[in-house]
Amino acid sequence: MINRNVFDELFVLELANNHWGDLDRGLRIIRDFSTVVRYHNVHAAIKLQFRDVETFINRDFRGRQDIRYIKKTVDTALPVADLATMVEEVRRNGCLRMATPFDERSVELCERLDVDLVKIASSDITDWVLLENVARTRKPVIVSTGGASLRDMDAMVTFFDNRHIPLAVNHCVSIYPSEDHELELNQIDFLRARYPGHTIGFSTHEYHDWTTSIQMAYAKGARTFERHVDIKTPDRPFSPYCSTPENVSEWFSAFKKAKSLCGGPGSDRRLLPPKEVAYLDALVRGAYATHDLEVGHALTDEDFYLAVPLQKGQLSCRELIRGEVLVRPLAKDAPLLIDHFDNPYSRSPELRASIEQRGLDGDAPGQVARMA
Repeated sequence: MINRNVFDELFVLELANNHWGDLDRGLRIIRDFSTVVRYHNVHAAIKLQFRDVETFINRDFRGRQDIRYIKKTVDTALPVADLATMVEEVRRNGCLRMATPFDERSVELCERLDVDLVKIASSDITDWVLLENVARTRKPVIVSTGGASLRDMDAMVTFFDNRHIPLAVNHCVSIYPSEDHELELNQIDFLRARYPGHTIGFSTHEYHDWTTSIQMAYAKGARTFERHVDIKTPDRPFSPYCSTPENVSEWFSAFKKAKSLCGGPGSDRRLLPPKEVAYLDALVRGAYATHDLEVGHALTDEDFYLAVPLQKGQLSCRELIRGEVLVRPLAKDAPLLIDHFDNPYSRSPELRASIEQRGLDGDAPGQVARMA
């Protein structure tokens, strides 16, 4: 079974019913978006929606053309063989296979087609019959929380935790499309604090901007991201909350920029690049003798002053230790070097190397004579 790390930096591209019941169109969408995924070299899943019309819609309502949700479900239904072809195409194009099942037979189809992950839609977060069936598959689950109460969210997380099923929790605003001011990105902070140990994601339906929200979501700690995707063709409508391959390419680029700007994980101190260390070392003051000093002299505050530049092998304001005894003489204005003392800095190869390699080369006029 795939472990919970499958969620980390995972992009979910939701095909939904945008194939319009046309297998060829569905395959084209999969191939077009897989091409963008490969170009950007990201970790991605392409997600289908599974509904078994015979059980999902009451037989007395299947012909209702005035109920949009029912009409679209019926009009876009695909036979199982076509869904299997699409799932296999996702695998062949290097993406994870994912599906949102809306009924028990669709959960069985997830198992039969061996999808890698299962999604729970916001509308089904309290559908315990469906959740029980999903849990029995033992597959990793991503759940969206749009419109759910806190009590229902807690119960759902506890349900999957008790069954030791990897779970990611998506912040989601179930408004299609969403305006920028409706995104409520601070909910990512809330979910991270509420459900530690779980990957928190961002399922988004805004339509003005493909860069800002993902960059802010990543900076806040979201690590899985979801969008509806589609292609524009003259024969079919295009929903404004969907993203084209060009939009998704921009989305991936924005993610990479956010990741670069944020750097390493916030749980640890960042690794300092050598060029930054060298730059800061150049601003550190080094210790210089205020007058001639003899061997055996114990250093006092009156024996040195601090000034830039710091030279190679010179003790800085960071390491200077009052009371240290000189083992070599020092002339006035000469730098206090590591070799003037017998202490942990001079005896430790690692500490010695760090001091000898930083700062400027000691080529100031008359320095050689002063170091004698």
